Amino acid sequence: MRVAIAGAGLAGLSCAKYLVDAGHTPIVLERRDVLGGLVAAWQDEDGDWYETGLHVFFGAYPNMLQLFKELGIEDRLQWKEHTLIFNQPEKPGTYSRFDVPDLPAPINVILSILRNKDMLTWEQKIRFAIGLLPAVVRGQQYVEDMDKFSLLDWLRMRGVDERVNSDIFIAASKALTFINPEEVSATVPLTALNRFLQERYGSKVAFLDGSPTERLCQPMVDYIKARGGDVKLNAPLKEIFLNEDKTVKGFLIRGLDGADDQLITADIYVSAMSVDPLKVMLPQSWRELDFFQKLNGLEGVPVINLHLWFDRKMTDIDQLLFSRSPLLSVYADMSNTCREYSNPDRSMLELVLAPAEDWINKSEEEIIAATMKELEKLFPQHFTGENPAKLLKYRVVKTPRSVYKAVPGCQAYRPSQKTPIANFYLAGSYTMQKYLGSMEGAVLSGKLAADAIASDNSTTQEIKPEVATIGS
Repeated sequence: MRVAIAGAGLAGLSCAKYLVDAGHTPIVLERRDVLGGLVAAWQDEDGDWYETGLHVFFGAYPNMLQLFKELGIEDRLQWKEHTLIFNQPEKPGTYSRFDVPDLPAPINVILSILRNKDMLTWEQKIRFAIGLLPAVVRGQQYVEDMDKFSLLDWLRMRGVDERVNSDIFIAASKALTFINPEEVSATVPLTALNRFLQERYGSKVAFLDGSPTERLCQPMVDYIKARGGDVKLNAPLKEIFLNEDKTVKGFLIRGLDGADDQLITADIYVSAMSVDPLKVMLPQSWRELDFFQKLNGLEGVPVINLHLWFDRKMTDIDQLLFSRSPLLSVYADMSNTCREYSNPDRSMLELVLAPAEDWINKSEEEIIAATMKELEKLFPQHFTGENPAKLLKYRVVKTPRSVYKAVPGCQAYRPSQKTPIANFYLAGSYTMQKYLGSMEGAVLSGKLAADAIASDNSTTQEIKPEVATIGS
């Protein structure tokens, strides 16, 4: 069957990949001139890369790891030391580490918490462990049921000390969801904790050895095209044309630079767009259906990704760092963590500004000025004295609507990949799958959409999720 897919992000490309594996012929249509969607990257005039976000891969991403294996590009993941590193604002320029020993889960994570002497007292650690016990013992169903609470409300309900929130969960919440614990659904961080506590290398981090566009998305395109599928850039969806029975007749693609619009027809159609543009594109007759009306309960969260190039090395740490800054969530020196971005003499810091709601409409100059003030606290040794660090250049990438905003109650609004329209399916991390708004969630959603299409159309090949793991 021919399947038209709107969107060449991870969800759309993974859907196409698994469709060609099942013997179908996908055509992926991307509105921009770059692959990747929310993981897109570009090169500037100096040849330096800048990205939509700070993209890290966890050991608890089995579908993503399986995809790397199937594409034959596992060596492009640069696995880091199994540790979580937090800045200590109360001691500028210092770090606190949670080093995870190479032992079975959950003993390894528990030991990393017990051995940390910088951030929590023994009493706080014990109360934290007791508070988390139901999420671990009662499993994912309990975690799903906690969607009615914010994370902060859940922590208080469980009697967890406020310092656990201020020391750990503010940073973790902003890193996972780009919003604070008082806003985020308890289901999201508890899901992540469950994976970290159940899998030996679940919290282990890897970086790509180059840009996501070239090192991950392009191999997916090559794989798809080699097996008869196609991927077209600069093909923006203008309208979803319907038959009289409300099924899809075709995707109307807007012609660029004076070209005529083009109607793309197929047997099956998939939206792999983010939830916000999908809502705009929905035909009027579909909007009356309960299935699509629920999408109004979902919206993307604003995200700002920053890239700052300095005249010297700011840090030698080759790892993801949790800033614990009121402005910044996580950051990394990409000149250390990424092979293609490496530079032994100068740093390129990539940082995520979150929450970004109050900053998304501010000028780049205002954003950079505020960021530099925070960096002076994180790296005081480089901004004092007669020769302070110099900012050589910067890039600010704004995404006004990124992954869905994971507030309490939003689980009820997340749709299945199969819709009430017989020949129309959904892919995207906002759709219902257990990895929430993440790269893993996007890949799994594409796989589930492909599986639903294959099953509904009597394809015998089953698409199996979650089989890959990492070694030590």
